[in-house]
Amino acid sequence: MENRERDFLAIGKIVNTHGVRGELRVIPMTSDISRFDYLLYTWIRVEGKPREYRVSKVRYHKQFVLVKLQGIDNMTDAEALKGCELLVDRQNARPLEEDEYFICDLIGLMVYEGDKLLGELTEVLETGSNDVYVVTGEDRKEILVPALKSVVTQVDLKNRRMQVKLPEGLLDEV
Repeated sequence: MENRERDFLAIGKIVNTHGVRGELRVIPMTSDISRFDYLLYTWIRVEGKPREYRVSKVRYHKQFVLVKLQGIDNMTDAEALKGCELLVDRQNARPLEEDEYFICDLIGLMVYEGDKLLGELTEVLETGSNDVYVVTGEDRKEILVPALKSVVTQVDLKNRRMQVKLPEGLLDEV
């Protein structure tokens, strides 16, 4: 059976409240911020279980998305959701371009250079210009791999494997 965690994708993180009427201040976690304009429903994991909310309003303020959910009508209700992620179900996620992947699908891939296992992809750092994959080896040392087509030569989600060709000198620093 497929991991239920993979049925939902995080599109934003609730970092604070906004105003007194229950609006949520959200940092977007998606490459397509306009997807919030079409968001009708979202899920928030409350006490470990995803709970569905209808989105009644979305607007933008500085680097944040301000989201108003039905049933969250005051600052106290909104504060209870601080630190939670806004989720969408996978079937309603925006379509991906070629060579584009959801972060949750990349986490846990085993990363190889040729036949040599470098480690497990444990985190994706979103730096702005390009993502950086954190690969943790058996010795718990981390290798920072730039997510560039010239470096990441193959991603095989079915077999949970990534093939890379590291830039010269990258492992010398480890």
